[in-house]
Amino acid sequence: MSQFSPPPPIPEALCVPSTSALTAESAYESRALGGMLGLLIGDALGVPYEFHEPETIPPLDALSFEPPPGFRRAHAGVPPGTWSDDGAQALCLLASLLDCGQLDLDDFGQRLVRWYDEGYFAVDGKVFDVGITTSAAIRRLKTGVPADEAGSTHPQSNGNGALMRVLPLAVWHTGTDAELIHDSRQQSLVTHGHLRSQLCCALYCLWARRILEDHAFPYDAAVRTLREHLDDDPAARFELDTEIMPDDPAIGEGSGYVVDALHSARFAAEAPDFAETIRRAIRLGHDTDTTACIAGGIVGLRLGLAGIPKDWQQHLRGQDLLIPILEQFLQHNRHSRIGRVPDSSRS
Repeated sequence: MSQFSPPPPIPEALCVPSTSALTAESAYESRALGGMLGLLIGDALGVPYEFHEPETIPPLDALSFEPPPGFRRAHAGVPPGTWSDDGAQALCLLASLLDCGQLDLDDFGQRLVRWYDEGYFAVDGKVFDVGITTSAAIRRLKTGVPADEAGSTHPQSNGNGALMRVLPLAVWHTGTDAELIHDSRQQSLVTHGHLRSQLCCALYCLWARRILEDHAFPYDAAVRTLREHLDDDPAARFELDTEIMPDDPAIGEGSGYVVDALHSARFAAEAPDFAETIRRAIRLGHDTDTTACIAGGIVGLRLGLAGIPKDWQQHLRGQDLLIPILEQFLQHNRHSRIGRVPDSSRS
């Protein structure tokens, strides 16, 4: 029995100003769509508050797509409701998975290049707020470096750029836990090759899967699973226990460091509803869009579509990009999950 309320009755329609009939026909679809929309809305809501110290962020109830008068917003030329590099890269990953039918690192890498150069999956085709580590990896991809070698393995290159985009892998994946762990680590390699970033992505994907399986304590279950699968990899187990420290309290500072981003999202996700989750993430300051993106994806999975405020759904820009790929995801899901029952005992 879950500690959280189940998603509301289905079917549920995505509340966007579109003629498309995008409707969830199962609890799983409601949660999966909620996760994707939660990721994008969290990102977009966090954009204008980025780079600010927490003491300069407006109060919780004043946080929305449009900051209150007098607030010095980041990315002032970006219209409210626009997702950033976080959301665009997540959609690049989802599109690659759907079109290839598997995690294809070379295809994913080339989609990141298209995003960087052409604005693929960027709202209005405009790319902004690209991380240093990601930019360097994309430049390497453009010179012909293999996708699985493009991401820096330096310990100082452990930003949150791979973690922020990985949720689509968790909602698309139908393989075993071992396969999900492997694939989540692989997708990190394209821009963030260090073991720490890989493991944060794996833990986040397992956390998402346990939510979808309705575990009572999904994060704790995810930590246990990851540890079990690292028993034969002492270096990875040491990295998990000494650097990521997943059993530590959910306390974060909203920074761009991948471990802090994970813990910051855990902190924000303890809020009772979606709106407070996003606002708690933003109130941490600093990398507000990414913290809210990571937390928003998790809580969107937990609550489903109806748990996300309708006015926030309607104010999200980029519907022309979003609706077609979500329709494609729903069609894929209805074919790939026929007869499948989530089973956390799979190894």
